[in-house]
Amino acid sequence: MKNSLKIIAIATLLVIASCGDSKEKAIDNRTAVAVKVNTPSSVNGAFLTASGKIEAVQNANLSTRMMGYVNNVHVKVGQKVNQGQLLVSINSADISAQKAQVSASITEATAAFKNAEKDYNRFKALFSDNSASQKEMDDMTAHYEMAKARLEAAKQMKNGIKAQLSYSNITAPFSGVITGKYVNKGDMANPGMPLISMETPGQFQVIAMVPESEITKISNGIEVNVLVKSTNKLLKGKVTEVSTSTKNTGGQYLVKVVLDKTDEKLLSGMFTSVQFPIVKKADTNNVILIPKSALVTQGQLTGVYTIGNENTALLRWLRIGKNYGDEVEVLSGLSADEQYIVSSDSKLFNGAKVTIQ
Repeated sequence: MKNSLKIIAIATLLVIASCGDSKEKAIDNRTAVAVKVNTPSSVNGAFLTASGKIEAVQNANLSTRMMGYVNNVHVKVGQKVNQGQLLVSINSADISAQKAQVSASITEATAAFKNAEKDYNRFKALFSDNSASQKEMDDMTAHYEMAKARLEAAKQMKNGIKAQLSYSNITAPFSGVITGKYVNKGDMANPGMPLISMETPGQFQVIAMVPESEITKISNGIEVNVLVKSTNKLLKGKVTEVSTSTKNTGGQYLVKVVLDKTDEKLLSGMFTSVQFPIVKKADTNNVILIPKSALVTQGQLTGVYTIGNENTALLRWLRIGKNYGDEVEVLSGLSADEQYIVSSDSKLFNGAKVTIQ
């Protein structure tokens, strides 16, 4: 009986051992996924971020100083125009009538001046021969000066009429592209109302708004990074203007950043995030960055695969911060010296066996 129990116990141990061996062999025989790993990069964490909008360095909103019906709009949005090219024609019949009246006034004033000039010269000669009294000479001089003044006044009125007529024909102040058309033929143009907007493409700037608590940390001439949100591209620029007043900007200070030349397709109105470098404090830590392509998203959670024990993939959940172009800031969940998986030859899962290339 005792021998039978021993035999049964030994058999049981052999079965358990064989099961363990087969299980271990199953793990070892799994196909390993080839992966590429990297360690996080870091940048100086002393950055001030502000939202901004792209616009052309040279741009203009054209309007008129006169009221009148629009006779014709000669351009379309997107059209290239040259400096001095006619853009909008406004009805100026009343000003043309005033111009005719002024021309008639100039003709009348010119004739009166010439007559007064002859009388003045005649009396001047008589006065020199003592043939005219001082009173007569004074009266003739005054008559001559008044005629001269009336002629000059008529000429200045003509200049005023010419200036008004220039506002009835809106021309391009510089060569560029039409970006907006706000009136059509037959509309009423009013003084100060925008009619046409245009810009010179090629050189762009960013208008950023900075709160009062941070504006003293920004100065002219500093190099900045500009993230274009629609394309997620990181561009370089330089601060060219820092406002010193918030009177017309709603409590925030305006900062202009001229962008460096780039082949990226930029359009006015694109939203950006401007990263202003500021003086780093002693206790400021570096920002840990990883590429966005390495992130794994499940619902509201964001993580990255790291290398676990025995070369297995381990999903690590992260807390994400600001964007830096194609990279993102890691606030917690990954240290600066830990390796993470950048890419893999096939789909990864938590616990998958990996081999590092």
